[in-house]
Amino acid sequence: MDEARAREVLDAAGLTGGAGSGPGRGAALLALGENAVFAVGDLVVKIGRDADLLERAEREVAVASWLEETGVPAVRAAEPEPRLVEGHPLTVWHRLPDAVRPPEPRDLAPLLRRVHALPRPPFPLPPRDLLGGVERWLRLAGEAIDPADAAFLRERRDGFARAAGALTPHLTPGPVHGDALPRNVHVGPDGPVLVDLETFSADLREHDLVVLALSRDRYGLDPAAHDAFTEAYGWDVREWEGCEVLRGARETASCAWVAQHAPSNPKALVEFRRRVASLRDGDPRVRWYPF
Repeated sequence: MDEARAREVLDAAGLTGGAGSGPGRGAALLALGENAVFAVGDLVVKIGRDADLLERAEREVAVASWLEETGVPAVRAAEPEPRLVEGHPLTVWHRLPDAVRPPEPRDLAPLLRRVHALPRPPFPLPPRDLLGGVERWLRLAGEAIDPADAAFLRERRDGFARAAGALTPHLTPGPVHGDALPRNVHVGPDGPVLVDLETFSADLREHDLVVLALSRDRYGLDPAAHDAFTEAYGWDVREWEGCEVLRGARETASCAWVAQHAPSNPKALVEFRRRVASLRDGDPRVRWYPF
């Protein structure tokens, strides 16, 4: 789905402003990826790429309502259910005030503590399936990547899936954000709030903590920032014997995710090869670059 198509869906939903001309007039594009995200006045509108994402959109809105009921600071839905507009799931959100500063890892920790203190909600949450997209991403990569690399990642996926299923958690399993990075926190005038609730799951709470540990080791997160996160949360997941298993699963998924972009983007192919080589060599110090 490109921007032009997303603006047509906005028009069909009657969610465009009066300024300007053409499809989606008056709407400002904020992001274009798996969702197209627009600011429309005091609202934010998210449009999914196809109808297969309707269930996820329904769950995201349900999670937002549940977090509001439990007092967890998070983005709030402006409509109680998603719409399906011309085959695209569409959700409407209250626009947050302008950020007062960029989010930091220490802002994320208290929000995760509150989420991790919650019991399961009155609706089902799926497990956090880190590895579920690996096969699709490798197929999208096609002949752009070495078949031996694809086979290597499939073998890793299967091994880490088995190992993750046998882990003994340190924390009580339950709701997790699922993509616990500072970019999914908005720091407004009233403090930090959680955003992007699509990956909320019910699983090992350690999933939310491994993300920043991996960011420290692979993506150049300042160790002092990670220390501030663990201090604010109250525990360092690296002390847990299962940390390397969840880290390995996430590395495998992250490597395969980049592969899908290799056919059309030479930089993605370079990054994919860097990541695969570091996994083959068993070198956790090789720097990876966000893509």
